[in-house]
Order: sequence, then C-alpha cells, then structure tokens
Amino acid sequence: MADDAINATDASADQSPCQSCGACCSYSANWPRFTVEDDAQLDLIPPQFVNARQSGMRCDGDRCSALSGKVGEATRCEVYAVRPEVCRTCLPGDAECAMARRRHGLPLIASAQPD
Repeated sequence: MADDAINATDASADQSPCQSCGACCSYSANWPRFTVEDDAQLDLIPPQFVNARQSGMRCDGDRCSALSGKVGEATRCEVYAVRPEVCRTCLPGDAECAMARRRHGLPLIASAQPD
C-alpha cells in the first residue's frame, strides 16, 4: 500500500472519511447527475439544489451547491438523506474518489477490504 494512502478502516465507525473530504462533490459542474431516481425521489431534494434542466444537482462552478464546508478539511452534504443515487454509489477509495482526491491534491484513501 502506498505511503500516501489513508486506510478507510482507520476512520471511526461513526465518521466517514467523506466528512473530512468532499472532493467528489467538488469535482465537476456536470456531476452529480440524476440517473435512476424517480419523480417522487427527486421531489424530496429541495429545489434550490437542483439545476435548471432538472438533470442533476446545481453546481457553483465545479462544486455541488449542497456541499458545505471546506474541501479536504470538514464538509457535509445538506441533502445527504435524499442525495441522488450516483452520490450513494460513490465510495471512499473507489476510482471516482481517487480521481477527485488527486484533483484536489489530497492523499488517496485505500478501499476497505472485506474480511
């Protein structure tokens, strides 16, 4: 394992490494996009966080408008309970996580390995 990787299992059980990151939510103005959500699920997301085309989350530059805090230090999703499916499938240490963390100059997170 590379010295610059952080082991995802080192984080306490009640705090995800994502809460001190936010890189994936501040990576592209075209992400997160809505994919498999139905109208009922999308209606749960407050309208101020949905883009004008209603195709994804509204972004301020490359940053999702639902992200609060400072990337790489402490962040949180303002719509976490009703976040889009694409956000639910992004996992600490996966390829998308690594790409976003590299862009922000953050160390990589090692994927948790099953026992």
